[in-house]
Amino acid sequence: MSDRTNKSIVPTAYQTRLESGRIRCDLCPRFCKLKEGQRGLCFVRARQRDEIVLTTYGRSSGFCIDPIEKKPLSHFHPGTAVLSFGTAGCNLACKFCQNWDVSKSRETDHLADFASPEMIAKAAEKSGCKSVAFTYNDPVIFLEYAVDVARACHERKLKTVAVTAGWINEQPRRDFFEHIDAANVDLKAFTDRFYKKLCGGTLQPVLETLEYLKNETKVWLELTTLLIPGENDSDRELDQLTAWVVDRLGVDVPLHFSAFHPDWKLTDRPATPTATLTRAREIALKNGIRYAFTGNVHDPKGAATYCHNCGATIIGRDWYQLSTWNLTADGRCTECGEACAGRFEGPPGKWGARAVPIRLTDFE
Repeated sequence: MSDRTNKSIVPTAYQTRLESGRIRCDLCPRFCKLKEGQRGLCFVRARQRDEIVLTTYGRSSGFCIDPIEKKPLSHFHPGTAVLSFGTAGCNLACKFCQNWDVSKSRETDHLADFASPEMIAKAAEKSGCKSVAFTYNDPVIFLEYAVDVARACHERKLKTVAVTAGWINEQPRRDFFEHIDAANVDLKAFTDRFYKKLCGGTLQPVLETLEYLKNETKVWLELTTLLIPGENDSDRELDQLTAWVVDRLGVDVPLHFSAFHPDWKLTDRPATPTATLTRAREIALKNGIRYAFTGNVHDPKGAATYCHNCGATIIGRDWYQLSTWNLTADGRCTECGEACAGRFEGPPGKWGARAVPIRLTDFE
Protein backbone atom coordinates (compact mmCIF):
# COMPACT_ATOMS: atom_id res chain seq x y z
CA MET A 1 0.00 0.00 0.00
CA SER A 2 1.13 3.58 -0.62
CA ASP A 3 3.07 5.51 2.02
CA ARG A 4 1.36 8.79 1.10
CA THR A 5 0.61 9.57 4.74
CA ASN A 6 -1.03 12.93 5.52
CA LYS A 7 -0.39 14.33 2.04
CA SER A 8 -3.14 15.88 -0.03
CA ILE A 9 -0.94 16.54 -3.08
CA VAL A 10 0.64 13.58 -4.88
CA PRO A 11 2.19 13.24 -8.36
CA THR A 12 0.44 11.34 -11.13
CA ALA A 13 1.91 9.05 -13.77
CA TYR A 14 -0.52 10.24 -16.44
CA GLN A 15 1.18 13.24 -18.03
CA THR A 16 3.12 14.22 -21.14
CA ARG A 17 5.39 17.24 -21.56
CA LEU A 18 4.63 19.09 -24.81
CA GLU A 19 6.93 21.15 -27.03
CA SER A 20 4.80 24.19 -26.27
CA GLY A 21 5.95 24.03 -22.64
CA ARG A 22 2.56 22.92 -21.39
CA ILE A 23 2.06 19.56 -19.70
CA ARG A 24 -0.83 17.40 -20.88
CA CYS A 25 -2.90 15.44 -18.38
CA ASP A 26 -3.44 11.97 -19.86
CA LEU A 27 -5.99 10.64 -17.39
CA CYS A 28 -9.12 11.19 -19.48
CA PRO A 29 -10.09 12.04 -23.07
CA ARG A 30 -10.21 15.76 -22.25
CA PHE A 31 -6.37 15.89 -22.36
CA CYS A 32 -6.11 19.21 -20.50
CA LYS A 33 -2.91 21.07 -21.48
CA LEU A 34 -1.79 23.01 -18.46
CA LYS A 35 0.52 25.92 -17.71
CA GLU A 36 2.14 26.23 -14.29
CA GLY A 37 -0.54 26.86 -11.67
CA GLN A 38 -3.46 25.81 -13.86
CA ARG A 39 -6.04 23.18 -12.93
CA GLY A 40 -7.79 20.82 -15.30
CA LEU A 41 -11.53 21.01 -15.83
CA CYS A 42 -11.91 18.31 -13.17
CA PHE A 43 -10.49 20.86 -10.67
CA VAL A 44 -8.56 18.26 -8.64
CA ARG A 45 -5.68 17.60 -11.06
CA ALA A 46 -3.32 20.53 -11.53
CA ARG A 47 0.15 21.57 -12.65
CA GLN A 48 2.30 22.42 -9.65
CA ARG A 49 6.10 22.63 -9.50
CA ASP A 50 6.29 21.61 -13.15
CA GLU A 51 4.31 18.36 -12.95
CA ILE A 52 0.70 17.18 -12.90
CA VAL A 53 -0.50 16.31 -9.40
CA LEU A 54 -3.67 15.16 -7.66
CA THR A 55 -4.51 17.89 -5.14
CA THR A 56 -7.18 16.11 -3.08
CA TYR A 57 -5.49 12.89 -2.00
CA GLY A 58 -6.97 11.82 1.33
CA ARG A 59 -9.64 14.54 1.32
CA SER A 60 -13.28 13.43 1.26
CA SER A 61 -16.59 15.25 1.03
CA GLY A 62 -17.95 12.97 3.77
CA PHE A 63 -18.83 9.36 4.54
CA CYS A 64 -22.15 7.55 4.67
CA ILE A 65 -23.16 3.91 5.14
CA ASP A 66 -25.70 3.07 2.42
CA PRO A 67 -27.52 0.02 1.14
CA ILE A 68 -25.65 -1.45 -1.83
CA GLU A 69 -28.89 -1.15 -3.81
CA LYS A 70 -28.51 2.64 -3.73
CA LYS A 71 -25.40 2.67 -5.94
CA PRO A 72 -27.39 1.12 -7.73
CA LEU A 73 -26.17 -2.48 -7.71
CA SER A 74 -28.92 -5.10 -7.71
CA HIS A 75 -26.89 -8.29 -8.10
CA PHE A 76 -23.80 -7.57 -5.99
CA HIS A 77 -24.17 -8.92 -2.45
CA PRO A 78 -27.80 -7.72 -2.06
CA GLY A 79 -28.90 -6.33 1.27
CA THR A 80 -25.38 -5.49 2.45
CA ALA A 81 -24.03 -2.17 3.70
CA VAL A 82 -21.48 -0.14 1.75
CA LEU A 83 -19.35 2.73 3.04
CA SER A 84 -19.71 5.50 0.45
CA PHE A 85 -17.52 8.55 -0.11
CA GLY A 86 -16.30 10.94 -2.77
CA THR A 87 -14.11 14.01 -3.12
CA ALA A 88 -14.68 17.18 -5.17
CA GLY A 89 -14.78 17.88 -8.88
CA CYS A 90 -15.55 15.88 -12.03
CA ASN A 91 -14.05 15.45 -15.50
CA LEU A 92 -17.43 15.80 -17.22
CA ALA A 93 -19.67 18.86 -17.13
CA CYS A 94 -23.16 17.35 -17.05
CA LYS A 95 -25.80 20.07 -16.98
CA PHE A 96 -28.19 17.69 -15.22
CA CYS A 97 -25.81 16.53 -12.47
CA GLN A 98 -27.76 15.17 -9.51
CA ASN A 99 -24.76 15.54 -7.15
CA TRP A 100 -23.65 18.94 -8.39
CA ASP A 101 -22.91 20.28 -4.92
CA VAL A 102 -20.04 17.78 -4.69
CA SER A 103 -19.00 17.07 -8.27
CA LYS A 104 -19.07 20.74 -9.30
CA SER A 105 -17.46 21.98 -6.10
CA ARG A 106 -14.47 24.27 -6.54
CA GLU A 107 -13.87 24.69 -2.83
CA THR A 108 -11.46 22.27 -1.18
CA ASP A 109 -12.58 23.73 2.14
CA HIS A 110 -15.78 21.73 1.68
CA LEU A 111 -13.75 18.55 2.04
CA ALA A 112 -13.45 16.72 5.32
CA ASP A 113 -10.31 16.21 7.38
CA PHE A 114 -7.60 13.93 6.03
CA ALA A 115 -8.72 10.31 5.75
CA SER A 116 -6.02 7.79 5.01
CA PRO A 117 -6.81 4.63 3.03
CA GLU A 118 -6.27 2.56 6.18
CA MET A 119 -8.66 4.74 8.18
CA ILE A 120 -11.39 4.22 5.59
CA ALA A 121 -10.88 0.44 5.40
CA LYS A 122 -10.83 0.17 9.19
CA ALA A 123 -14.07 2.17 9.54
CA ALA A 124 -15.78 0.03 6.90
CA GLU A 125 -14.74 -3.18 8.64
CA LYS A 126 -15.71 -2.01 12.12
CA SER A 127 -19.09 -0.70 10.95
CA GLY A 128 -19.99 -4.04 9.37
CA CYS A 129 -19.82 -2.96 5.73
CA LYS A 130 -19.26 -5.54 3.02
CA SER A 131 -17.69 -3.01 0.67
CA VAL A 132 -16.48 0.55 0.11
CA ALA A 133 -17.88 2.64 -2.74
CA PHE A 134 -16.19 5.49 -4.60
CA THR A 135 -19.18 7.62 -5.52
CA TYR A 136 -20.86 11.08 -5.33
CA ASN A 137 -18.31 12.34 -7.86
CA ASP A 138 -16.41 10.31 -10.42
CA PRO A 139 -13.58 8.33 -8.78
CA VAL A 140 -11.43 8.21 -11.92
CA ILE A 141 -10.33 11.78 -11.17
CA PHE A 142 -8.95 10.74 -7.77
CA LEU A 143 -7.53 7.49 -9.13
CA GLU A 144 -4.37 7.40 -7.01
CA TYR A 145 -6.34 7.86 -3.80
CA ALA A 146 -9.02 5.36 -4.83
CA VAL A 147 -6.44 2.69 -5.72
CA ASP A 148 -4.72 3.04 -2.36
CA VAL A 149 -8.08 2.82 -0.56
CA ALA A 150 -8.95 -0.27 -2.60
CA ARG A 151 -5.68 -1.94 -1.63
CA ALA A 152 -6.33 -1.22 2.04
CA CYS A 153 -9.84 -2.64 1.71
CA HIS A 154 -8.67 -5.82 0.04
CA GLU A 155 -6.18 -6.36 2.85
CA ARG A 156 -9.20 -6.51 5.17
CA LYS A 157 -11.21 -8.74 2.79
CA LEU A 158 -13.56 -5.88 1.87
CA LYS A 159 -14.96 -5.38 -1.63
CA THR A 160 -14.64 -2.19 -3.66
CA VAL A 161 -17.28 -0.47 -5.80
CA ALA A 162 -16.89 2.28 -8.40
CA VAL A 163 -19.79 4.48 -9.47
CA THR A 164 -18.44 6.15 -12.59
CA ALA A 165 -19.18 7.61 -15.99
CA GLY A 166 -16.33 5.53 -17.42
CA TRP A 167 -14.79 8.49 -19.28
CA ILE A 168 -11.13 7.55 -18.90
CA ASN A 169 -8.17 6.66 -21.11
CA GLU A 170 -6.84 3.16 -21.71
CA GLN A 171 -3.86 2.88 -19.33
CA PRO A 172 -5.43 4.62 -16.33
CA ARG A 173 -8.57 2.56 -17.03
CA ARG A 174 -6.55 -0.61 -16.55
CA ASP A 175 -4.73 0.72 -13.51
CA PHE A 176 -7.99 1.78 -11.84
CA PHE A 177 -10.26 -1.18 -12.49
CA GLU A 178 -7.56 -3.70 -11.55
CA HIS A 179 -8.52 -2.88 -7.96
CA ILE A 180 -12.32 -2.73 -8.33
CA ASP A 181 -14.76 -5.58 -7.59
CA ALA A 182 -17.98 -4.04 -8.93
CA ALA A 183 -18.88 -1.02 -11.03
CA ASN A 184 -22.03 0.81 -11.95
CA VAL A 185 -21.25 2.79 -15.08
CA ASP A 186 -23.44 5.66 -16.25
CA LEU A 187 -24.21 5.12 -19.91
CA LYS A 188 -25.74 8.57 -20.11
CA ALA A 189 -27.13 8.24 -23.61
CA PHE A 190 -26.36 6.57 -26.91
CA THR A 191 -25.51 9.59 -29.06
CA ASP A 192 -22.48 11.85 -29.30
CA ARG A 193 -24.91 14.76 -29.59
CA PHE A 194 -26.11 14.17 -26.03
CA TYR A 195 -22.61 13.74 -24.61
CA LYS A 196 -21.31 16.89 -26.31
CA LYS A 197 -24.37 19.07 -25.65
CA LEU A 198 -25.18 18.07 -22.09
CA CYS A 199 -21.96 16.53 -20.69
CA GLY A 200 -19.08 18.19 -22.49
CA GLY A 201 -17.76 14.75 -23.41
CA THR A 202 -17.92 11.97 -25.99
CA LEU A 203 -19.60 8.58 -26.14
CA GLN A 204 -16.93 6.29 -27.60
CA PRO A 205 -14.55 6.21 -24.58
CA VAL A 206 -17.47 5.13 -22.38
CA LEU A 207 -18.33 2.28 -24.76
CA GLU A 208 -14.67 1.23 -24.72
CA THR A 209 -14.70 1.20 -20.91
CA LEU A 210 -17.81 -0.99 -20.89
CA GLU A 211 -16.39 -3.50 -23.34
CA TYR A 212 -13.12 -3.58 -21.43
CA LEU A 213 -14.88 -4.24 -18.12
CA LYS A 214 -17.07 -6.98 -19.53
CA ASN A 215 -14.55 -8.74 -21.72
CA GLU A 216 -11.19 -8.24 -20.02
CA THR A 217 -11.87 -8.08 -16.28
CA LYS A 218 -13.71 -9.91 -13.52
CA VAL A 219 -15.42 -6.72 -12.32
CA TRP A 220 -19.16 -7.18 -11.73
CA LEU A 221 -20.80 -4.67 -14.08
CA GLU A 222 -24.17 -2.91 -13.99
CA LEU A 223 -25.29 0.10 -16.06
CA THR A 224 -27.45 3.13 -15.34
CA THR A 225 -29.11 5.45 -17.85
CA LEU A 226 -30.80 8.56 -16.48
CA LEU A 227 -33.69 9.26 -18.86
CA ILE A 228 -34.29 12.95 -19.60
CA PRO A 229 -37.53 13.83 -21.39
CA GLY A 230 -36.88 14.93 -24.97
CA GLU A 231 -33.12 14.23 -24.80
CA ASN A 232 -32.36 10.49 -24.60
CA ASP A 233 -35.72 8.77 -24.10
CA SER A 234 -36.92 8.07 -27.66
CA ASP A 235 -37.89 4.53 -28.59
CA ARG A 236 -35.26 4.55 -31.32
CA GLU A 237 -32.39 5.50 -29.02
CA LEU A 238 -33.49 3.09 -26.31
CA ASP A 239 -33.71 0.32 -28.89
CA GLN A 240 -30.22 1.07 -30.17
CA LEU A 241 -28.74 1.34 -26.69
CA THR A 242 -30.21 -1.90 -25.39
CA ALA A 243 -29.43 -3.79 -28.59
CA TRP A 244 -25.78 -2.67 -28.27
CA VAL A 245 -25.66 -3.86 -24.66
CA VAL A 246 -26.93 -7.31 -25.67
CA ASP A 247 -24.55 -7.54 -28.65
CA ARG A 248 -21.38 -6.22 -26.97
CA LEU A 249 -21.86 -6.94 -23.26
CA GLY A 250 -24.36 -9.81 -23.18
CA VAL A 251 -27.81 -10.43 -21.77
CA ASP A 252 -26.74 -10.75 -18.13
CA VAL A 253 -25.57 -7.17 -17.49
CA PRO A 254 -28.24 -5.44 -15.35
CA LEU A 255 -29.48 -2.14 -16.76
CA HIS A 256 -31.10 0.53 -14.58
CA PHE A 257 -33.33 3.22 -16.09
CA SER A 258 -33.40 6.09 -13.64
CA ALA A 259 -35.77 9.06 -13.36
CA PHE A 260 -34.44 12.57 -13.94
CA HIS A 261 -35.51 15.50 -11.80
CA PRO A 262 -34.73 19.12 -12.75
CA ASP A 263 -31.43 20.16 -11.20
CA TRP A 264 -28.21 22.13 -11.59
CA LYS A 265 -28.28 23.77 -15.06
CA LEU A 266 -31.10 21.73 -16.59
CA THR A 267 -34.21 22.99 -14.92
CA ASP A 268 -36.29 23.52 -18.07
CA ARG A 269 -37.14 19.82 -18.43
CA PRO A 270 -39.91 18.03 -16.53
CA ALA A 271 -39.22 15.09 -14.26
CA THR A 272 -39.24 11.72 -15.99
CA PRO A 273 -42.67 10.05 -15.93
CA THR A 274 -42.76 6.54 -14.50
CA ALA A 275 -44.36 5.44 -17.79
CA THR A 276 -41.15 6.40 -19.63
CA LEU A 277 -39.06 4.18 -17.36
CA THR A 278 -41.52 1.33 -17.81
CA ARG A 279 -41.37 1.74 -21.60
CA ALA A 280 -37.57 1.71 -21.53
CA ARG A 281 -37.56 -1.41 -19.39
CA GLU A 282 -39.94 -3.15 -21.81
CA ILE A 283 -37.72 -2.28 -24.76
CA ALA A 284 -34.70 -3.68 -22.93
CA LEU A 285 -36.51 -6.92 -22.11
CA LYS A 286 -37.76 -7.23 -25.69
CA ASN A 287 -34.19 -6.93 -26.95
CA GLY A 288 -33.07 -9.75 -24.66
CA ILE A 289 -31.70 -8.04 -21.54
CA ARG A 290 -32.58 -10.33 -18.63
CA TYR A 291 -32.32 -7.84 -15.78
CA ALA A 292 -33.80 -4.38 -16.44
CA PHE A 293 -34.88 -2.06 -13.63
CA THR A 294 -36.59 1.26 -13.01
CA GLY A 295 -35.06 3.64 -10.47
CA ASN A 296 -35.69 6.89 -8.57
CA VAL A 297 -39.41 6.04 -8.51
CA HIS A 298 -41.52 3.76 -6.32
CA ASP A 299 -42.09 0.82 -8.65
CA PRO A 300 -41.76 -2.57 -6.91
CA LYS A 301 -42.51 -4.41 -10.16
CA GLY A 302 -39.80 -2.57 -12.06
CA ALA A 303 -37.34 -2.92 -9.18
CA ALA A 304 -37.61 -6.71 -8.83
CA THR A 305 -35.37 -9.40 -10.28
CA TYR A 306 -37.16 -12.17 -12.13
CA CYS A 307 -35.86 -15.59 -13.13
CA HIS A 308 -35.24 -15.48 -16.86
CA ASN A 309 -36.12 -19.17 -17.12
CA CYS A 310 -39.40 -19.57 -15.19
CA GLY A 311 -40.42 -15.96 -14.49
CA ALA A 312 -40.53 -16.30 -10.69
CA THR A 313 -39.69 -13.26 -8.55
CA ILE A 314 -36.30 -14.15 -7.09
CA ILE A 315 -35.41 -10.78 -5.51
CA GLY A 316 -38.16 -8.34 -4.57
CA ARG A 317 -37.38 -4.74 -3.68
CA ASP A 318 -39.36 -1.90 -2.14
CA TRP A 319 -37.13 1.11 -2.74
CA TYR A 320 -33.82 -0.07 -1.20
CA GLN A 321 -35.42 -2.65 1.08
CA LEU A 322 -35.40 -6.33 0.06
CA SER A 323 -38.92 -7.76 0.24
CA THR A 324 -38.52 -11.17 -1.41
CA TRP A 325 -35.60 -13.61 -1.55
CA ASN A 326 -35.92 -16.79 -3.59
CA LEU A 327 -32.29 -17.60 -4.33
CA THR A 328 -30.19 -20.50 -3.10
CA ALA A 329 -26.86 -19.86 -1.40
CA ASP A 330 -25.07 -20.09 -4.77
CA GLY A 331 -27.50 -17.77 -6.58
CA ARG A 332 -30.02 -20.14 -8.20
CA CYS A 333 -33.77 -19.75 -8.49
CA THR A 334 -35.48 -21.81 -5.79
CA GLU A 335 -38.33 -22.61 -8.20
CA CYS A 336 -36.45 -24.03 -11.19
CA GLY A 337 -32.75 -24.06 -10.24
CA GLU A 338 -31.65 -21.65 -12.99
CA ALA A 339 -28.60 -19.53 -12.12
CA CYS A 340 -29.01 -15.78 -11.66
CA ALA A 341 -26.04 -13.72 -12.84
CA GLY A 342 -24.39 -11.80 -10.03
CA ARG A 343 -22.21 -11.99 -6.95
CA PHE A 344 -24.08 -13.85 -4.21
CA GLU A 345 -22.83 -15.43 -0.99
CA GLY A 346 -25.44 -17.26 1.04
CA PRO A 347 -28.41 -15.33 2.46
CA PRO A 348 -28.82 -11.61 1.74
CA GLY A 349 -27.61 -8.90 4.06
CA LYS A 350 -29.93 -7.23 6.55
CA TRP A 351 -28.86 -3.61 6.31
CA GLY A 352 -32.16 -2.42 4.87
CA ALA A 353 -32.80 1.04 3.45
CA ARG A 354 -30.89 3.08 6.06
CA ALA A 355 -28.45 5.83 5.12
CA VAL A 356 -26.19 6.63 8.09
CA PRO A 357 -23.62 9.45 7.89
CA ILE A 358 -20.49 8.68 9.92
CA ARG A 359 -17.19 10.21 10.98
CA LEU A 360 -14.08 8.09 10.64
CA THR A 361 -12.83 9.21 14.03
CA ASP A 362 -15.69 7.25 15.62
CA PHE A 363 -13.95 4.04 14.54
CA GLU A 364 -10.38 4.73 15.59
